[in-house]
Formats: sequence, structure tokens, C-alpha cells
Amino acid sequence: MAAEALVLKNRPKRTFGDLDGATRDELSDPSLPADPLVPVGYETRDTVASLGMLAGNLVANAAVFGLTHRIDRWAYHHRVANLGSTRFGFTGAMMAWDFLYYWDHRWMHEVRLLWANHVSHHSSERYNLSTALRQPWSGILTHWVFLPMPLLGFTPAMTSKAGLYNLLYQYWVHTEAIDRLPAPVEAVMNTASHHRVHHGANPQYLDKNYAGIFIVWDKLFGTFEPEVRKVKYGLTKNIDTFNPMRIAYHEFADIARDIRAATGVRNKLGHIFGRPGWTPSGRRAGTGPVTVTTAD
Repeated sequence: MAAEALVLKNRPKRTFGDLDGATRDELSDPSLPADPLVPVGYETRDTVASLGMLAGNLVANAAVFGLTHRIDRWAYHHRVANLGSTRFGFTGAMMAWDFLYYWDHRWMHEVRLLWANHVSHHSSERYNLSTALRQPWSGILTHWVFLPMPLLGFTPAMTSKAGLYNLLYQYWVHTEAIDRLPAPVEAVMNTASHHRVHHGANPQYLDKNYAGIFIVWDKLFGTFEPEVRKVKYGLTKNIDTFNPMRIAYHEFADIARDIRAATGVRNKLGHIFGRPGWTPSGRRAGTGPVTVTTAD
């Protein structure tokens, strides 16, 4: 982070909030030449909030580790294959984790309860290496997505190691210090350019580029979008807070409020398992990765 801040120090900066008043066409017009990369840079309160989210993430993960490890050991005991014991076992584990991560990440954008966990990572209106540390506190909600790995014979230790390496790879892509890389790299790998798109609230960037390491998953499953227009970072309706507790749990609180106000079981369940911003009338609302009409 210190090195990145030094690299960005003497570069021209965007004015924070410069796209707040931009029209939909200005944010997404594909007919214009690609915008140059001009960073937003660091801000102390934003960075401190991200570090607070990291601390909470470590505590939350430690609190549930015993439970998740027991679940993984149970799954491994009932495995249906032994892929982890083959010559290329760890390579297979890395590929399997990255594939499952794509779907884990995508479902966190498509199911409101899961989005409530993930929204904290998108809550910063800046984009730098500290943003990568803005990690959620309810990751246990999607632990089940990776259970195919121990069931296929990857040991819990190998599964965890693959997840760790995947997370470490993703750290460097949270930066504006690196512009687009050579075309062969951009074609296969997740890069800073691809992931800046993922953190954008521009209409054409919403729900795009879910990849962990290999961007090919997005290209295969129709969720790829190249970086063309300048990125408006953050949520479609930002929460305007640096309080880690509110960053971590504001969407859970909004879900509870919407459930209380809803009539009928179907509507109540819709506020939990529908897309972020789902409402009984079909209008979209909230801080989710969708175009909003009202505050959540």
C-alpha cells in the first residue's frame, strides 16, 4: 500500500466524486475512444475503514473456523474421488477453486442475502490496495459453494491453500497504479483493468467480471466487460459511512426492515432470496449491483 501510494503520489488525480452528476450515456457511451486511466487515489478515513473491515474479517473467520473445518472434514470423509492425490492434484485444486469462486462471486451478486455479505467489499468509492482488504464478516454464508472440492478428494488443507493463493492473487488487481497489460495477458488472466470494471457502478459494468484468477470464466459464461469508460467506483446508491459496523451489516439490517414491512411469505422470501433491489412490485431498490430507483 505504501509503495502504491508513492507511485500514485505524483500522477494526475481525478476529482473525487467527478462522476456523481454524470448521465447514463456519459458513463457508458461505447462510441467514444477509451478513457485514459486517471486514479482517484487514497483517503485516510477510507483506508482506515478498509483496515477495520479486515480486522473484523479475521475475527469472524477465526470464530467459525472450527465449524467450517469440521464440515470440510466430513465432506472429505465422504469423498467420491481422490483427485487431490494425483500428480497434478494441487494444480487441479487451484483450477477447481477458481471455477467455484467464479460462481460463488456471481451468486453473491445475484442473491440478496449473499449480497448482504459481499456488499461491504464494494462500498468504497475509491480503488486501491486498501480496497482489497475491505473484506466481509459473514463469509460462512457461502462456504457450501466450495464443498465439491473435499467431496472430490482435495484435502481440507489443500482446499484452504488453493483458496489462500487465489485470494493473494486477487490482491494486486485492486489498483489504479497498473494500466492495461499486454493483450495476451488481458485475454486469459484477471487483471487490474478487468477488476476495476467489476467495482464500477457504470451501467455497463454492473454484474461483470467475477473472475478470481482466470478471466476466461467470464468470457465463457457471458459476464465479461472490457474497461472503456472511466470507472465510477462504489455502489449504485452509496452508504456514505466509514463505520466498519455499518459497512459490514447495513444490508442485513435493510433486509430485516423489508421483511418486517412485507406482507405474505412469498414477498418476505423475495427480500431474502431475490436479486439485490428486488421488490414485490418488480421495481429495483437498494445499494446492490443494479440500477436503483429508491434507497434500500
